[in-house]
Amino acid sequence: MTAAPPAPRTRPEDGPQLSSVRERLWEAVLDGDEYAAVDVVLGARDAGLDEETLLLDVIGAVQQRVGVEWAADRISVAQEHATTAINERAVAALSGAGRRPGARPRGRVTVTCVDGEWHALPARLVAEVLRLRGWQVDYLGAQTPTPHLIAHVHRTNPAAVLLSSSLPTRLPTAHAAITACQAVGMPVMAGGAAFGEGGRYARLLGADHWARDARDAADLLEGGTAQPYTSVSRQAVDDLPHLADQEYTMVARSRPRLVKQTLADLEDRFPAMAAYDDAQRERTAEDIAHIVDFLAAALYVDDARLFAGFLTWTADILAARGVPVHSLALGLDVLSRQLHDFPRSSSLLEQGASALAGHRPGSPAAGPGSGA
Repeated sequence: MTAAPPAPRTRPEDGPQLSSVRERLWEAVLDGDEYAAVDVVLGARDAGLDEETLLLDVIGAVQQRVGVEWAADRISVAQEHATTAINERAVAALSGAGRRPGARPRGRVTVTCVDGEWHALPARLVAEVLRLRGWQVDYLGAQTPTPHLIAHVHRTNPAAVLLSSSLPTRLPTAHAAITACQAVGMPVMAGGAAFGEGGRYARLLGADHWARDARDAADLLEGGTAQPYTSVSRQAVDDLPHLADQEYTMVARSRPRLVKQTLADLEDRFPAMAAYDDAQRERTAEDIAHIVDFLAAALYVDDARLFAGFLTWTADILAARGVPVHSLALGLDVLSRQLHDFPRSSSLLEQGASALAGHRPGSPAAGPGSGA
């Protein structure tokens, strides 16, 4: 980080009114009733709750609950998608508020998701909060390719780029976006679960700032910390000397082969797979692909906590769905045999297996842990 963040803005008291609004919104989104959801947030605004509180402490909190309920297998993937869409509709209903007509904006900023990152609601909430605070915001949405982001920056010359990512597997792509923005003199503020506890991966990848949430991002911008620093010309890759061994590149490029071979070897080691139908085999292949993706991300940032956190979260997910957790450990063993000539990969797999062995599956969190 290039500057100490200001003291966080005090959150509103989580009193009966706020809890009631949050529960009513939860019931509306769970019922799939977008009209009721919009009525809840607009009615709460008319009753005196400010828009920022509604965005972050009602809609944002409900969205977090959606993730937790999906992870615990209490709602389906389809319900998760539907509830997210309704929450986005509720955000849109509040978006008419913001800077007063004729008022001069504080400045212009770009808010976007890393290429490949489809969890756009966190970035949308940041964009709406910044608008409420008086900023002109270019919100580019999900999965913005880095070349298009840079073209936009050249055209609009914002004060800063705010880059969001929830999935740690997008960290290499985030690094490319950070470096590309800084190469044209643009400071980058990173945010989202992908960047780890305390923003440790944001710092590692050379971001100028890390924001813990939308309020923190707004406070940092208001404090003037989005101005360019001499650090923007630094080659962030100098902080990643471990990439010289090319293990990340080789594992990432070998992903299709690793998934296919691991699936084939598992069939020999895990007899229960003989009874799997096509859908179960497809889900198993997807799980193996996720393991390889998180292994590659951990190789990129050289942090075993990222991989171990994903594995323990996955164990909780599998347990919630009645899938034998020992199949995950078996998959790690099969994969490690393929990567026995890769010392860092082998170490990560060994540490991951150890974390898994000492983990007692419980209630899963909303998303794969960042290795805290």
